[in-house]
Amino acid sequence: MKSNQTQLLLKTCVFLIFIGRAYQHLFWDAPYRTFFWDESTLKPIIEGLFKTPWQEYVTSAKTDSVIQAIIKLNGVLYLIAAISVILIKNTNRKWFRIPVFIGGFSLIVLTILMAKEKFYHTAQFFEHSIQFGLPFVLLYSFSEKFNLEKFIFVLKLLIAFTFFCHGLYAFGFYPIPGKFVDMVIQILGFSEENAIIFLYIAGIIDFILAILIFIPKLQLYALWYAVIWGLLTAIARIAANFYLDFPLQSIHQNIHEVVFRIPHGLTPLLVILYSKTISYDTLFKTKKAVL
Repeated sequence: MKSNQTQLLLKTCVFLIFIGRAYQHLFWDAPYRTFFWDESTLKPIIEGLFKTPWQEYVTSAKTDSVIQAIIKLNGVLYLIAAISVILIKNTNRKWFRIPVFIGGFSLIVLTILMAKEKFYHTAQFFEHSIQFGLPFVLLYSFSEKFNLEKFIFVLKLLIAFTFFCHGLYAFGFYPIPGKFVDMVIQILGFSEENAIIFLYIAGIIDFILAILIFIPKLQLYALWYAVIWGLLTAIARIAANFYLDFPLQSIHQNIHEVVFRIPHGLTPLLVILYSKTISYDTLFKTKKAVL
C-alpha cells in the first residue's frame, strides 16, 4: 500500500536530488576532469589514437570547453529528470521513467568520479547512497512487483550506508574533511580541537544509528534522529557559508549543496511513514480476521 502523501514525499526527495545536481552542473562545476585529465588512463588514447601530445591536450582551451559542455549537458539531463519526476504517474506516461533511470545512472557515474577524486575512498562512494539510490527506489515504487517490506528494507540500507560512511569521515577513520571542521567552527563557535571532538562523537552516533534502524523496538528513535541530523547537516552548508555582505552570492554558491542533501533527512521520515502503513495494514487484517 502506498498513500498519496508518502508517494509525494518520495517524489519530492528524488526531485530535490536531481534539481540540486542540475543547479550544480549548470552554474558551477563537477568532477569530470578527474577522468578527462587522468594521464594513466587517457594518455595512451590521446597520444596513440588522436596523435596529440598529452601536455597539449590537458592545457588546450578546446579540451576545457568540451569538458564544460559535458558538465552543462549533464545539468540539462538532471533538469529533465527532475521535471520527469513531477510528471511520472502510476498508470500512464511511463516514458517519463526513462529520464529518471538515465539520471539515476548518471548519479552513479558522478559518485564514482567523486570517489576517484578522493583516491577511491569506499566511504566517499557509499556516503551518497541515498542520492544515487532513491531514483531507482522511486521507479521500483511504480513496479507491479512492488513489495512494501522489501521497499522499506532498501530504504534502510541506503540510510545506513549514507550515515555510516559519513560517520567514517567525522570519526576520523579517513582524514576529517576541513569543511566539516570549518562548518562546526562557523556555526557553533567551537575551537578547532572541540570541533574535532564534536565530529568524533557525531561519527560514533552515526555508526550506532546505522545499526539501530534495523532493530524494531529502537528503530523509531534512530530514524527520528536521522531526520533531524540529516536536515541539520544539509542546512549547515548555507548556515556556515552565509555572509551578510554578499547574501545572494552566498545562497547562489551553496544552495545546491543544501538541496540535494535535504533527502538525507527526508528519507528516514519516509521509512517512518511507510512503516506506519505496514502497522495499519497489519492491524486492519487482524481486526478483519477476528470479525
